[in-house]
Parts: sequence; structure tokens; C-alpha cells
Amino acid sequence: MFDYIWLVPVFPAIGVLINGLLGRRIEAVNKSLIHWIACGMIALSFIVTCIIFFQLQGLPPADRIIQVTCLPWINSGVLQTNIAYLIDPLSMMMAMFVIGIGFLIHVYSIGYMDGDPGRYYRFFVYLNLFMFSMINLVLANNFLLLFLGWEGVGLCSYLLIGFWFDDEANAIAGKKAFITNRVGDFAFLIGMFLLFTGLGEHGVWSLQFDEVFSNVHYLSTNQATAICLLFFIGCTAKSAQIPLYVWLPDAMAGPTPVSALIHAATMVTSGVYMIARSNILFSMSPFAMGVVATVGALTALFAASIGLVQNDIKKVLAYSTVSQLGYMFLGLGVGAFTAGMFHVLTHAFFKALMFLGAGAVIHSMHHAYHKIHSHDDAQDMRNMGGLKDKTPVTFWTFLAGTIAIAGIPGFSGFFSKDEILWKAYSSPQGHWLLWLIGVLAAGMTAFYMFRLLFMTFFNECRAGDAAEYIHDSPKTMLVPLCVLAFLAAVGGYLGVPHALGGSNMFHHFLEPVIGLGDGKLLQDATTAVAHGAHQAAHVAGQAVHAAAGHAVEAAGHHGAHHPPLWVEYLLMAVSVAIAGFGIFIAYIMYIKKRDIPVALAEKYAFLHRLLLNKWYIDELYDMVIISPLRGFSYFLWKGVDVGVIDGIVNGVARIVGWGSATVRYMQSGYVQSYAISVVFGTVVLLAYYFAKAL
Repeated sequence: MFDYIWLVPVFPAIGVLINGLLGRRIEAVNKSLIHWIACGMIALSFIVTCIIFFQLQGLPPADRIIQVTCLPWINSGVLQTNIAYLIDPLSMMMAMFVIGIGFLIHVYSIGYMDGDPGRYYRFFVYLNLFMFSMINLVLANNFLLLFLGWEGVGLCSYLLIGFWFDDEANAIAGKKAFITNRVGDFAFLIGMFLLFTGLGEHGVWSLQFDEVFSNVHYLSTNQATAICLLFFIGCTAKSAQIPLYVWLPDAMAGPTPVSALIHAATMVTSGVYMIARSNILFSMSPFAMGVVATVGALTALFAASIGLVQNDIKKVLAYSTVSQLGYMFLGLGVGAFTAGMFHVLTHAFFKALMFLGAGAVIHSMHHAYHKIHSHDDAQDMRNMGGLKDKTPVTFWTFLAGTIAIAGIPGFSGFFSKDEILWKAYSSPQGHWLLWLIGVLAAGMTAFYMFRLLFMTFFNECRAGDAAEYIHDSPKTMLVPLCVLAFLAAVGGYLGVPHALGGSNMFHHFLEPVIGLGDGKLLQDATTAVAHGAHQAAHVAGQAVHAAAGHAVEAAGHHGAHHPPLWVEYLLMAVSVAIAGFGIFIAYIMYIKKRDIPVALAEKYAFLHRLLLNKWYIDELYDMVIISPLRGFSYFLWKGVDVGVIDGIVNGVARIVGWGSATVRYMQSGYVQSYAISVVFGTVVLLAYYFAKAL
């Protein structure tokens, strides 16, 4: 089945073509065919992915890196690139949960978008197109095809976030996401150019992963640092890190399935995947790794602080996503690449669950408000409360996700988050300050997530007359919630650490792609095994790269210490205790003594206003960047374009028009005028010759 990997992206593309070209007619005949086609294509992709995944598992670990060339793509001078896919543990892990969760979100969308008139087929076209782009991103065997998928998910995010474009806020949010991502994409492009030319100086003209990573030792440390930093700027936009995170909270304007698809399992994790894929390159630059870890830690804490006081249920989850992405980059930056990817996996389960759960709540609230013709905000948690008994399935599944993200032992979030915190403390690239920032962010996460749970599902219902109409969502929305709740509860057992008696299966699974070690950076990399459509032979080999060795030495690996096991247990207990303390504070403030939040908001009005307004970062960007650019653009428009360029063109036209209007009197068509002209000319000539004769 390896040779049929091309079917995985082709099925969603077929869904795009059928519904995109014929969707309006199909919807007029039988609306349900739209989602049957869209969901069916993703299901087929998932089936093929599962078969390939288990077939890959049956191979020896050294043979689990396979390339399949589908079509020639670009053959221009020294650049030769194919449409080719890489089958290895990292790409297949990403493909499995991206397509699997994507399928659940497609099914969920059937119930959520059912009442949207006239645009039903278009929504599923965009979802299928998004999946096609994301699949190409994670399966690509070269940076150029990865970048094509990278740009594709950026385009689809614009289309999906601004799906309800007749609402100005949605249209603005879509443009904001698109423009912010273009900033990062520009840096990504420059990084690719530097990588291509840097290796080209040594005769390696390629962007294919195996050829790049087996030759990165030719790059100098400065070259590697510049390339890694440019790549990371692209990641800060795509994966919403400081300073380019601002688009993601506004993206909540789109339909809730979009929020779950983009902000949980797919687009926002693409930056994490790209760095994990390029782990050898990043290992060459301790400085770049330090930047990744620092930005990730600060983003985790910064976004968590904003989530403490937000009242929009989707905004809380949005800032939670930004914070959790910060955790992932913290793990990558301290050399714990597998730990960062493990958190990608567990986060996909519980965050998709929570977004879809929030969507179920919003759907129920909208339905109830519609019954009484009310226009109250159905996303404001201050209008909710008491939904535990009215929407029991939504509540229990949402509770599972909340426990998981809070890092409570036994649930998935605990295993991945604790491993990142441990590596932040114990690895040679880590530091106790990074661990402290991560632990504080974890405590905040536990607080604001249980605050969300208590405000939404507990106490009395604050929906007024609409309360009696609130009920659970349709089964098409509830079944995905139950599946994700199960995964959020048990998914962490794929990576139980040795300290807790586990074998850490997830780490061993990624071992052919990412070198493992107790606090070590990558020390070796497996070269790709060629398995082309036109070449069936397996060419296996492993190369120890000097680049990784230099990176280890530069990072001070030789002086690294290995803390005793009791230190790991102690730090684990501290992180769990802080999370428990955050839950306890949320319980006191939003269940037992609900006057405390109001009193604190009044007593610390400035701080509350600061957090509620998201540290005024949007206003700062508007003042420092957007307004000056808008003013400069206005000057270029009115001053240069209209005033100078149009002025010159219009001036020439006016001069020609004036001259033409003047000269036209010489050709009036009247005989008298011509006679006068002849007489006048004769007089002038006679005067000339008379004057000359004198």
C-alpha cells in the first residue's frame, strides 16, 4: 500500500471538485449528498492512512522511512523537485490524527451547519480543501511541497474564518489571519532560499528532506542560526506565538467546527511539526533553540494570563490554544522534540473536544434564544450557567477535556505536559526559570478552564426565558464528542514515562526520525529509504552527522547532569499541586463565593482591565504599525497616485484638450472663415516680402 499514499490527499481533492463544481445543483436535489461526499472522502483517506500506518508498523524500525515519488513537478536549472511523499513515523502520526480528527469534525459539521441556508456545500468544499492542503503539508518529502500545503492551509483559514463574510467582524478576522500569516510566510520563504543556496555552495542543490538533513553539516553555525530563526518566524505566525499570535483569538468569529479544525489538531500545529521535522537543522543552532524555548515559555504564560478573565467561551479556548502551543515550542526549544510532538497529539484530542463542546453549548443557546426571539450573546458565559442537567452529554464530555488540559494525573494532558516541564528543567538546554514559567502557566490553565466549566455548567441558569428550550445537540454532534472524550482520557497512555513504570511507546515509535536520549539533543539521523513509484528497491542507511555532534558540544552536553529520580517525582508533584490549587481557587470563586471575582475586579480595576483588553496589544499594533501603514498608504494613494501620477496623465490630457479646442476653430467648415484665413495669409506674406525688400 505504500505506493498508494497519493490516494490520501487525492480523496479530499475529489470531494472539492465534486461539491465545488456541482454542489449547488446537488444541494437543490438532495442536501445530504453534500456531506456524504465530503465526509466519505475523508473517511476513505483515513482508511488508506490506517492501512499504511499498520503496514509501516510491521517493518523493522530501521526500514520505517520510505519515500514515494508520484509526479515530476519543477525542473528548472539546478532545482529539481517532485510531488513526492514521505512515509515515516512522524508523518504518519501526524496524518493519522489530523485526518481522524478532521473526519470527526466533518461529521460534527453536519448538525452544526444544518441551518445555514445557501452555503452548506461551500462550507464542506472549504473543509475538504483544508484537509487536502494539510495532508500535503504533513506528508511532503521536501520543503517546497510542505510550503505549498503551508500556504494552502493559510488560504483555507481565510476562507473558513471569514465564512460568514456578510458580518463585517468575520470578514475583518479573516483578513487579519491572512495578512498576519503572510508575514510569517515571507520569512519562511527567505529561510528556504538561504537553505537552498547555502547547501548549493557545496553542490547540494535540493530541498528534499533526506538530502538536506544529511548535508546540513556543510552549513556554518551562523547560516544555520539565520535559517532556523527565519523558519521560526514563519512558525510564530502559523502556530500563533509572540509576536504574531494576534490573529488566532479573532479567528473565533468563524463557525465553531472551523475553530476546532484549525486551532486544535491541524493548522496551528504545523509550525511545531516543521521544527520537529527539521530537528537536525535546529540542533545545529543552540541560539535558535534558546529563542524557540524562550518565546514558547513566554507565550504560554502571556496567553494564560489573558484567559483568566475572558467571558466569551470561544475566546477562553483560543487563548488556551495559544498557551498550549507555547508549551509545545518550549519542549522543542529544550531539545525534547518527541515531548513536544506528544503534546501535539494529546492537545489535538482534548482541545478539539473542548471546541466542539463549546460549539454544542453555543448551538443549544442559539436554538433556545431563537425560540423566544432574543438576541442575547450565546457565547458569553455570563449568560449561561446550570447547563449540566440540560445538556448532560455535552457536560460530561467537556469535563473530560477540562480535566485533561488541567494536567490531572491519569488523563492525557498530564503525561505530555509533565514531560515538557521535566525536560525544561533537566535537559542541557533547559533552565529552572523555563520550568517555573511553565508551571505558573499550568496553574493558570487549570484555573481558567475550570472557571469556564463552572460558569457554563454549574449554578443557576442565566438564560432567562430561553432556559426551558436548552437541550443537548443532535447525535451527529454528540458522537464526535464522545469519541474525543475517550481519546482525551486515555490518549496519554501512549507515552507513559519510565518514571511511572511505562515504556514510553510514543518516543520509541518516533525513534527512527528523532534521536532519543536522557536529556540529549539529536545525535544521529536516519537517511531516507528510497521507495519510489518507479524503483521498488529499498536502500537503507544511517549516517551520524557531525552537525548534531557539534550542536551537542555547543549546548554543553558534556557537562550535563542527570537529576536523580526523586527530583522528577518532586517536580511532578509540584506541578500537579499547583494545578489542583488553581482548580480549588476556581471552585471557591465561581461556586462557593461568587462575589469574590466582582470584588477583585473592582479592587484591581487596572489589572483586570489590562487582562480583559488583552494587554492592549491589538491597540498597540494599531498605533505603531497599522495606523502608520494606513496613513502612508493614504499618502501614496492620494499624494503620489492621484496627485502626481494621475495629475501628470490628466494634465497631459487637459493640455491636449485645450490645444485641440483652440485649433479646432481653424477648421470650422464656414467658407467665410476660410476666405478670411486666405486674405490674412496673403496680407502676412505681402508684408513679409515688402519688409524684406526694404
